[in-house]
Amino acid sequence: MSHNSKSKPFLIAEIGINHNGSIKLAKKLIDLAKKYNFYAVKFQKRDPDVSTPDVQKNAMRETPWGYISYLEYKKKIEFSYKEFKEIDKYCKKKKIHWFASPWDINSLNFLKKFKSKYIKVASAMITNIELIEAIAKQKVYTFISTGMCTMKDIEKCVSIFKKHKCKFSLLHCVSNYPCEEKDLNLSMIQVLKKKFNCKVGYSGHENSVSPSIIAYMLGAEIIERHITLDRASWGTDQSASLEESGLSHLTSVLQKIPDMLGKSNKSFSLTEKKMLKKFKYW
Repeated sequence: MSHNSKSKPFLIAEIGINHNGSIKLAKKLIDLAKKYNFYAVKFQKRDPDVSTPDVQKNAMRETPWGYISYLEYKKKIEFSYKEFKEIDKYCKKKKIHWFASPWDINSLNFLKKFKSKYIKVASAMITNIELIEAIAKQKVYTFISTGMCTMKDIEKCVSIFKKHKCKFSLLHCVSNYPCEEKDLNLSMIQVLKKKFNCKVGYSGHENSVSPSIIAYMLGAEIIERHITLDRASWGTDQSASLEESGLSHLTSVLQKIPDMLGKSNKSFSLTEKKMLKKFKYW
């Protein structure tokens, strides 16, 4: 994992399924991420016939495409190879990385065709050992989300990545959409960093930007946030996403933090030197 500045976090804009199956909307979200200097956008990839639990497949729900089954809905929001090829081309044009989290082996094999620089293990997949093994064998830099996981789950996953000598980062995450601030447990950032001696980041699903800023102050080197054009849009993740105003505020503050922290030695700014000459008792 690398980017332009060691002092700033690696910013990932999680588009996920907030595109609702629309390439036009996906491109607008890519533009939004690029506008606020995110280093990468992330999508999700599923083979709905494989990854959708049997108990959910025939459940009916209201959608923008009518009253259809959950399986039909999941198929409606999946991009084809042709559509991902268009996303790949558009991201290269915009000079922003893209990658995805595969939810099954078929989707992993699908994503291999694009040779993305990164890949992600979704929180729900961290105990899917077959998938974890297959991802780690690729030796592509992997972001591993840790929502809904026990420490033993994380230890097992990390051991597989170390076994295959695949570079990775852990992302502290709480899988509530949106997540209440009292449930964020941001102290886990330092716990994960100390226990696994690796880069640790934060994947947030709350409505505010403050937790991401606090996470960075606690040592998070990667910040991932879901993004949307409108939190009132239809979709399961829209309400847990940041709109443009939130992204603007988040990136503005993160950019200022290194300057605000300064150096680890007592020194005077130019303006303070002037005050020193004027007021200090010698």
